[in-house]
Amino acid sequence: MRPLGTPTKADVVAVAVSTGGPSALTTILSALPADFPAPILIVQHMPTTFTRLLAERLDSQTPLSVVEASDGEPVLAGRVYIAPGDAHLTVTRRGAQVVTALGHGAPEHTRRPAADVLFRSVADVYQAHALALVLTGMGADALQGSQQIASAGGRVVVQDEATSTVWEMPRRVVEAGLADVVLPVGEMPAELLRRTHPGRRASAELARSGRNGSSHGDLT
Repeated sequence: MRPLGTPTKADVVAVAVSTGGPSALTTILSALPADFPAPILIVQHMPTTFTRLLAERLDSQTPLSVVEASDGEPVLAGRVYIAPGDAHLTVTRRGAQVVTALGHGAPEHTRRPAADVLFRSVADVYQAHALALVLTGMGADALQGSQQIASAGGRVVVQDEATSTVWEMPRRVVEAGLADVVLPVGEMPAELLRRTHPGRRASAELARSGRNGSSHGDLT
């Protein structure tokens, strides 16, 4: 792991996930409060149609608003954007606002969407206020993007081997020395709250989220 300073408050969370992703995403998103203070952008390696179904199921099973991303949407706190199958998801500034952008450029790592494409744009727009989350999955996607987020001053949180279905995407980031911290998937909601809202009591927020009675059904 690279040496830690005092992390800058994260204004966005960019997520890379592949094999085993739906279950990991449910665990994380279902434990976050509806007023989570940052947008969450997700590249889940899935074909067309399945990403829309995933967004619909997560939206019904978590406190957050979850959508399959479309082109030109404002990027808002407390909202989750899932890259559509067969389209790269990026962010860009439009005046004072950050918006989503979809593209059909060449696949990277044989993937479209690819997390590296998303991470590069997040590093460019958010700089040191970017937080990357690399979850369970196969392949090298997210490695180069994590390097760019780290180079811009952002931070990278990685899922541990014990709770990953496939520990290849996370492992590559760890072995490259880019991970701030490696955590079980169940500890990630509190970590995300700590990094996006310094001073906010993550444990209290998570407890309040649980009292709201959200349905936390699993996805496989």
